Amino acid sequence: MFESLKLSDLPAKGSGILRQSSSTRPTIWIVEENGVQAVVKDYSTNGFLFRNTAGRFLVWRESKAYRKLKNLQGIPTLYRVIDGLALVIEQIPGKTLKKAKTEMETSDRYFDALKHLVDNLHKRGIAHCDLKMSPNILVGQDGLPYIVDWGASISKEEFRFFPLNHVYWRFVLDDKLAVVKAKLRYAPDAVSPEERDQYNYRSKGERLIRAIRDRVREIFQKIV
Repeated sequence: MFESLKLSDLPAKGSGILRQSSSTRPTIWIVEENGVQAVVKDYSTNGFLFRNTAGRFLVWRESKAYRKLKNLQGIPTLYRVIDGLALVIEQIPGKTLKKAKTEMETSDRYFDALKHLVDNLHKRGIAHCDLKMSPNILVGQDGLPYIVDWGASISKEEFRFFPLNHVYWRFVLDDKLAVVKAKLRYAPDAVSPEERDQYNYRSKGERLIRAIRDRVREIFQKIV
């Protein structure tokens, strides 16, 4: 799928731009081929130095995350990487949790499936790191959860050495707490007392790990 797509084709073939590029953020295109739509995260529109250093590195990292999560229900398909500078990713038709809640399309079953999905991506050694951003969690047309935008994700393998291994497990916990946060916001009756206590717990060590985590997240969010 999209095997013939070239970077030079994007301005002509793009049916729209979801986001213009900035000095450190890629252009986000929507393209269509044979009735199938995809999102293209395109670093080729960034400045020469950034696109050929950080841009290529970020494409490599994100594509690695998609490959680790290949065929996992609820994760978009990575169709291909173009010239090391752009990712072509399945577009997921769906709604944000906020809109779905307004239209009464979430349920306990949905949040159980979301928790199961998050557990499965952790089993594959990937932490999303940005699930508290509600647009990254969708309600698909099938009523099931989908997680998008893996630019800030990290792998257990990358953070396997001390003290980064503790940061990785903090991000894993963050992913889990993001599910609780979503339940608190959109389905508060589904939150158990144990989940509420876990969400509210803070220790001195916890605060230190959070400070390191927040700095790592801040760096990633500025460049993806």
